[in-house]
Order: sequence, then C-alpha cells, then structure tokens
Amino acid sequence: MSSMTDKSTGSNVPPAEALSVIANETRLDILEALWRAEDRPIRFSELFDEINLDDSAQFNYHLKQLTDQFVAKTDEGYDLRFAGGQVIRAIRAGTFTRQPEVDPFDVQGSCTRCGGPLYASYDDEQLSVSCDDCGKAHGQYPFPPGGLVDRTPEEIAQAFDERVRHLHCLAADGVCPVCSGRMETEIAREESCCLDVSVRAEHVCKQCHHELCSPVGLVLLDEAAVTSFYADHDISLTDRRYWTLPWCVDDEYTTVNAEDPWEVSVRIPLGSDELHVIIDEELTVAETVCVDC
Repeated sequence: MSSMTDKSTGSNVPPAEALSVIANETRLDILEALWRAEDRPIRFSELFDEINLDDSAQFNYHLKQLTDQFVAKTDEGYDLRFAGGQVIRAIRAGTFTRQPEVDPFDVQGSCTRCGGPLYASYDDEQLSVSCDDCGKAHGQYPFPPGGLVDRTPEEIAQAFDERVRHLHCLAADGVCPVCSGRMETEIAREESCCLDVSVRAEHVCKQCHHELCSPVGLVLLDEAAVTSFYADHDISLTDRRYWTLPWCVDDEYTTVNAEDPWEVSVRIPLGSDELHVIIDEELTVAETVCVDC
C-alpha cells in the first residue's frame, strides 16, 4: 500500500505505520485524556496523572510515539492534533468497536406507494426505512453505531433523517462526507433495490471512493425555492421526515426531459399547488415553475 503524503509539509507516513502507532491501549488512553481535557495544551505531569500508569518513563515513551502525527507538543504542553481527534471520534462512533443489534421499529409516516406502515431496520452500519405491507424501500443510508446510543427509536429516526439531509447536502456540493475529498455526481437510470427508484443521483468520491446514491428529489431538501414553497404554505420542510415526502422517494414525481445532457424535472405537489424544479446533470437547479400558485 502506498504511503500518505502531506503536501503542506512534504512528509510521508505509511498507513500501516500510522495505524500501528495507535494499536496500544496506553496510547489510546492518552488520546482519550487529551480529548476529554477542558483546557489544552495540558502539561506532562497533568496528563500523566490522567493515565493509569505508574512508570513515568514508560508513559513518556508512549507519548513520544504519538507526538507529531497524533499529538502536538508546544511550549505550554501537549495538544490533540486533528488526526488524534479523529481516532477518538471513530472509537466513540463505534466504527471499529461496535456491532449493535437493533430490533426493527416503527417510524413516522406512511408508505408513499400503498399507505402502509413504515419501519426502520439496522444492519452493517446502514439504517433503512421500508413499508411493512408492500416492502417498498424508502432509503438506506450509513448511520454509525454511536448514533444509536442513549436514543429512543423516535430520536434515532430524527437523527437519521437529519444525517441523511447532511450527507446529501455535502455530496451535492461536491464534498465527500467521509474524507472531504472531491465528490463527483452524475444522474443514472438503473433500478436500485435499496432505493426502489430507476432514476437516481450517484455521488462518488475521487479520493476515498465513498459512494452515496439517492432519488434525485432528495438533493432538493435544502433548495431555497423548495423550502420557500413549503414556508408559503406555513409548513417547515425541516419538520418533515424525508421518507414522508413522495418526491424524495418515488419515481412518479421525476420526469427525464433529456439524457444528453441530462435534464430532470421534479414535481412537488402541496395542496392545490405544485412546484416544478428542473435540474441539470450536475444537480444544479436550472429553473423553478409554480403551477396554480
């Protein structure tokens, strides 16, 4: 495996070496102590007192292994570098340590196809929403195990909805939600079982190859024209779970106007009014038309 290059400093750290540095309980305790500290930098003696270790020389050895890559040494003491914080965040999110089992639970809303009840299920760090009657999928997206901790099913559903909005907002803006690398987006026309739609947006990171796909309508959740359309009807779009909005989960509301280049129209009905949003191949809103408004 090739080494990672920090272009700002010109340094190279082989991934295996970087991971081996933190594969030690004492070093993880040091990172955790720094992460918990209310005020940083923290002096050597204070940091040592936070670690369950009697030998200061051994403590100093482990601290030196972390310094530069995960911990920063300053005149005032020791601070947590971004990489060190990422290690603790990944542990607390349960990415490496948890494999939770969560029983399926009911969620707000009805199936956009048959009107049946909806439920959420969790597997392999993916949370999905489906219809209990007809089986229609209403989306399946990443949700770290840490998001399940100390939350009721309703709170999990709310956190999942907010996370999905955030993920797709970043992806549509060209930023990978995992590594912040460049995300490229294209419209595809192919059946997808986890989404139950044929026309969808595919986001792929050029750096870490993280993939995220969604119905085309889902990228409009933070579009000003759409939020204003709902506000004009005294409805806050942020209060509506994405899976309760048919234009976010169904093909019926999406029309392909052209494929070379792509132009897609999303129909958003609300009461007796209807907003038509025309999107180009880069998911940029080209035009909005309000019908009967």
